[in-house]
Amino acid sequence: MKQPDTKADTVQDRAAQETDCTQDTMSKSAVKISSDLLSNPLCEQDPSFLEMVMAFDTAMKRMDSFNQEKVNQIQKTVIEPLKKFSSVFPSLNMAVKRREQTLQDYKRLQSKVEKYEEKERTGPVLAKLHQAREELRPVKEDFEAKNKQLLEEMPKFYSSRIDYFKPSFESLVRAQVVYYTEMHKIFGDLTAQIDRPGLSDEQRERENEAKLSELRALSIVADD
Repeated sequence: MKQPDTKADTVQDRAAQETDCTQDTMSKSAVKISSDLLSNPLCEQDPSFLEMVMAFDTAMKRMDSFNQEKVNQIQKTVIEPLKKFSSVFPSLNMAVKRREQTLQDYKRLQSKVEKYEEKERTGPVLAKLHQAREELRPVKEDFEAKNKQLLEEMPKFYSSRIDYFKPSFESLVRAQVVYYTEMHKIFGDLTAQIDRPGLSDEQRERENEAKLSELRALSIVADD
C-alpha cells in the first residue's frame, strides 16, 4: 500500500506563505518609500509636491494596514489549518509501515507453512508444520486487522480532504476579495487627489521625456 504523499500539501503551504511574505515585503517597502519622500527637502520647497507625497503616504499606510489584516486572516484560516492537516501524516504513514511490516512477516511464515506442506508427511515434518501454522495464525490475524482498518479508513481520509479544505479556500478567496476591493478604493482616492485630469498616459510620457531632455541639456550632466 502506497504511503500518502505530503509533497502537494507542503508545496501549497509554502506557496501561500511565500505569496503573503512577498506582498507584505512590497507593502512595507511602499511605506518606506513614502516616508523617505516626506523627509526629502523637495517637499519643503514645493507645497504642491508635499501635498501629493502626503496623499501617497496616507494611501501606502492604508494599504499596509489592510495587507496586514489579510496576512493575519490567511495565517489563521489557511496556513494554520494546513499545518494541522499535515500533522496527521506521520501517524498515517506509521500505520502504513506497520501494515507493510506485518505483511512481510505474514508472507515469510506462509512460505514456511507451504514448504512443510510440500514435504513428505512424516512425524517430524507434521510437528514442524503444526508449529509453523501456529506461528502463522496470530500474524495472519494481525495483518488482516491492520489491512482492513486501512482499507476502511484510508478512503475516508482522502475523501475528507475536500471538506476540510473548503472553508480555508473560501476564507482565502474572501480575504483576497476584501483586500483588492480596498486597494481599488485606496488607489482610486489617491488618483483623485494627485491626478491631473485631461492628461493621457501618452501626454504624461511626453511631458516626462521633455523634462528629462531639459536635465540632460545641462552642462553638469553632459556626456564626457
